[in-house]
Amino acid sequence: MKTIGMIGGLGPESTVDYYQRIIEAFRVPGSLAAPEMVIYSVSLQEVMDLAAKREWNHLVYLLVQKVRALHKAGADFAIITANTPHVVFDEVQAKSPIPLISIVAATCERAKELGVKKVGLLGTRFTMEENFFAPPFAAADISVVVPSAEDQRYIHDKLMTEIELGIIKDDTRKGLIDIIARLVRDEQVEAIILGCTELPLILKDGDFDTTFLNTTAIHVESVVRYCREGRKW
Repeated sequence: MKTIGMIGGLGPESTVDYYQRIIEAFRVPGSLAAPEMVIYSVSLQEVMDLAAKREWNHLVYLLVQKVRALHKAGADFAIITANTPHVVFDEVQAKSPIPLISIVAATCERAKELGVKKVGLLGTRFTMEENFFAPPFAAADISVVVPSAEDQRYIHDKLMTEIELGIIKDDTRKGLIDIIARLVRDEQVEAIILGCTELPLILKDGDFDTTFLNTTAIHVESVVRYCREGRKW
């Protein structure tokens, strides 16, 4: 079984979610066995500051250093436990000494399996503004649409001031569901990408009558598969 390397802290709440989901996926009644993991928890503030300044080369450098540290610590492959840093995933992967599993590629594969042709994307403003989800989805003949500028500001603000800090409010959940309802009504999207790994902490299946693509859960499934079989999807 391969040793998992995780670049975490982006944010801490979702890193805990990743850890718990991975452990649960390997849990067998009567056994204490679990996969070996190395977690490098980085500063969310530092990453968000680099994203805000669009200092992508510096972000690549930061992430590559963390991947190399995970490799030295014994990780056989690695993941970045957040969507926003995947804006530079290809550059980081090119410099990585170990394989990386992309949250975007994994989510795209799931959308293909579902047979959807149009999806909505919620996430940080960087994830919604930067064009890194659209190309792989377009190659799969799936279009990606984002909320209005006003709705994007709302989502980003709630992520940064509440959800990333572990603060979950019912009125915020309602606000997010209203945005999803507008995407379904106005853009006829068939599924919603929860493109921030904190969003599944506040939005659950059944909160709205459309399919949620939980990027955390999808990413974890790919991690478990690669850990066991050496196969990403």
